[in-house]
Amino acid sequence: MARTYSPADTIPVRHLHQSIGKSKKPIVVVRWTPEGRRLLTGGHTGEFMLWNGTAFNFETVMDAHYDQVQAGVTSLAWSHSHEWLISGGQRGDIKYWRPNFNNVETIDDAHHDAVRDLAWAPSDTKFLSASDDTTLKIFDFTSRTCDTVLSGHNWDVKSCDWHPTKGLLVSGSKDHQVKFWDPRTARCLTTLHSHKNTVTSTRFSRVNNNLLATSSRDQTARVFDLRMMRDICILRGHEKPVSSLTWHPIHSNLISTGAEDGSLYHYLLDEPNLPAGHVPTVAPYDSPDPANTPPQVIFPAHRVQYAHGATIWSLDWHPLGHILASGSKDNFTRFWSRARPGETSYMKDRFHIGEEAAEAQGTWSRGFGRRQMREEEEQEMQDEAESLVDQRRPGPPTLPGIQAGGTPQPDGPGFLPGIGGAQPPPPPGLPGMGGMNPDRLAAIMSSQPPPPPQSLPPPNQPIPGFPMLPGMGAAPPMNMDLAQLQKQLASQGYPMPPNMPMPPGFGGLPGLQGGGMPDGGRR
Repeated sequence: MARTYSPADTIPVRHLHQSIGKSKKPIVVVRWTPEGRRLLTGGHTGEFMLWNGTAFNFETVMDAHYDQVQAGVTSLAWSHSHEWLISGGQRGDIKYWRPNFNNVETIDDAHHDAVRDLAWAPSDTKFLSASDDTTLKIFDFTSRTCDTVLSGHNWDVKSCDWHPTKGLLVSGSKDHQVKFWDPRTARCLTTLHSHKNTVTSTRFSRVNNNLLATSSRDQTARVFDLRMMRDICILRGHEKPVSSLTWHPIHSNLISTGAEDGSLYHYLLDEPNLPAGHVPTVAPYDSPDPANTPPQVIFPAHRVQYAHGATIWSLDWHPLGHILASGSKDNFTRFWSRARPGETSYMKDRFHIGEEAAEAQGTWSRGFGRRQMREEEEQEMQDEAESLVDQRRPGPPTLPGIQAGGTPQPDGPGFLPGIGGAQPPPPPGLPGMGGMNPDRLAAIMSSQPPPPPQSLPPPNQPIPGFPMLPGMGAAPPMNMDLAQLQKQLASQGYPMPPNMPMPPGFGGLPGLQGGGMPDGGRR
């Protein structure tokens, strides 16, 4: 779990694992399941892939948004109740999923172009979608109908979000604008023009509800205060367009960003981390004229310059805040975490200094890296093949041995050997012993008393003058004479030891009272 008292110690500087699917296609979106046990990824193949959140191995793959012309999963969003998942596709469709990933509903014509982002209302009764068709739409979840169309952007809408507690929407577009909307009236409340290129992400903070973070292709990210309706921080340092952004789920001052060059940066909003030669700036909060003070410049607290080999399209924190997942155009899904106490070796790995420098310092081997990657790919392919076999295997229609139509039929899918129908062949006999008689086996299977075997010796004869012992015939008399019993046993060759004590509880023997139970039968 993330350290609640130290945001700096929570920064995910260490590479844990990398995963790649059999299809080897770009990963567009990554989302942890609400309980954090699995990571769900979607990409250009139109498939969902599930990865174990502990061992990071492949678990299963399933078709989600597949079309022969346009295939691709472009957006994912879990409801606040954790009971529903909605996904958007490349061809403009939206699908409803249960936590077990059963597709229960589909809105085929939700948009006329790719659905780039999705967000739930705080009540989970409605959700918001953003599309490349320049519109945002508010859908009623139950009726699956569009309630409101939000028009105002002049180009593709790349991102949207619904405030976690208020009736406030935000959107970012290719027209460089960030717009705020009232979901009740569908009216645009205000427009922010801080960015100079496509706005790629817009995210409200779930910890501090007054803050909004945005990222853009102008190589910056910005933090806005909703109370002032202006930017208070500008996050610099990236050398390429910023393609993704995420807030930490526990620390309100920790933001992670991914760029088109594969770099992964982490910012602490209360630590400017200015490089040498930069003049410190004052935050609007600390200025006597906050309305006219420029935003404070923040540089990254940590840089993973070579986190991926191509654009990082999606970032998502584990619900506990200790693992960050990243999905990229280089086809890899990677997992990151904080360093161990006293660990510094991560600063010399290939993700921080590059493959050539790491190979020169001996911290990474190109041949070993290729072999390790090949082994990981082979393992993922094997896991995926096994998962596909499990998915194709038909499940039993009812409980084993019971068919819906009535009595199970012999050799049918619900038939149990030995119950109804023809009997199975007799098992072979052991070496040196004759096999079992088929007639006797059939009698046993049909619950009929079997015929007595012919090879067994005759049963023992009872002692003359005495009835059979219990379990062999009639019960012995209650006034049995011990001395007479000893004589009869001795005459048959079974002398009893002298002075042998008899067990209590038999009626008619010395030392016992009443009807054969101690204390006259009282309990």
